[in-house]
Amino acid sequence: MQPVVSSKVQIQFIVAWLFCLTFYFAQYAMRSAPGVMLPELTQAFSLTALGISTLIGLYYYTYSLFALIAGAFLDRFGARLVVPAGIAMLAAGSILFGWGSSLSAEFGRLLQGTGGAFAFTGAVYLATHGFPGKYLATAIGFTQCVGMLGGSAGQFLVAPLIHGIITWQQFWIDAGIACFIVAVIMMVLTPRSESSPVSEKTSLWAMFAPYKIVLTNPQSYLCGFSAGLLFLPTTIGDMIWGVPFLRVASHLEFNEAVRQVSMVPLGWVIGCPLLGYLTDVIGRRKPVLIAGGVFMLAISLVILYAPRELLPAYWPGLLLGLGSGAAMIPYTMIKELNPDKVKGSATGAINFLVFTLSALMAPAYGWLLNHLSGDTPMTLETFQQAGTVGIVGIVAAIVMACFIKETGSKALPERQAS
Repeated sequence: MQPVVSSKVQIQFIVAWLFCLTFYFAQYAMRSAPGVMLPELTQAFSLTALGISTLIGLYYYTYSLFALIAGAFLDRFGARLVVPAGIAMLAAGSILFGWGSSLSAEFGRLLQGTGGAFAFTGAVYLATHGFPGKYLATAIGFTQCVGMLGGSAGQFLVAPLIHGIITWQQFWIDAGIACFIVAVIMMVLTPRSESSPVSEKTSLWAMFAPYKIVLTNPQSYLCGFSAGLLFLPTTIGDMIWGVPFLRVASHLEFNEAVRQVSMVPLGWVIGCPLLGYLTDVIGRRKPVLIAGGVFMLAISLVILYAPRELLPAYWPGLLLGLGSGAAMIPYTMIKELNPDKVKGSATGAINFLVFTLSALMAPAYGWLLNHLSGDTPMTLETFQQAGTVGIVGIVAAIVMACFIKETGSKALPERQAS
């Protein structure tokens, strides 16, 4: 069913969306920042490769679960209270992570994932209420580009910050305080959604009824798993293991490795809005999604297996990020493949599917690296062998994309005629 979309611009929702982008920027920075402080975290908490991967990956367990809850709450209550509550949880989790103890770090990471789940879902919810349908894919692409700019900043800005100006603990505490301020601003600026008023006559369980529509639609799973598999090279490959990979593969100094891995999310800053805009212009989603996956596959093979001396310093990461911007296209498609009344839940469902994959693969990939290296230090060959998992995942994502129904504007007459 094609959603009924507004043809008017709603200024109040767009203003709230712009401030919600700050929330999304912050949560992505916090998601990627641990990747540039692995030595500090390893020493502070006495962790192995599996342990550090598990600690960082705790974020995705609560993120994936609460993505479902975030969508249901947005559809039921609107964004005015839900989004600020998410920011407050992200802020509390950041402060706990910097508290210094292993237990508080684990609980803080879980709380960061809980609050972070409301960032993108809330931003998309506000965008769908503020922008006309013909600009929706572009707005969603721009939303993700701001998030990945935060992911890049969480690497190339945080690394020198914690190695010369403040401690890694102070970074997390200061970031948490800043997020609390953003929460207050969002509570003041976000308008009430007339389309989703609070109803005391319906049960709490009724909030999750839209997921029956979304999750009984096979197309939702194709969107979720194709996007999730295209996400893995960034959520795990870059944000957790990118720096160690470059240090052993190219024998780079720490700061140079950080600069190069930060090119991947920077590529998203270009790729997400560009590919989203391209799907709007040509009126087709699938060709851009599949082409992005193929391009991403080619670049991944080059990064893993090409002779290191032939690779330029920053272009491979930038191009990988640009191609993987295609992972955001299924976020638009799942909304178009489900009724308009469940748009918040559709976004929550795809976030759940995408980041459940990351939650499962983060410790699994750490275990694989430990298994392949044994008692010896990790080598380029170790990462190349483990990297075949990501290659297979990209191929699977491309195959799944072929079976997603086309939802672009030029396909609408075809769907109505069928």
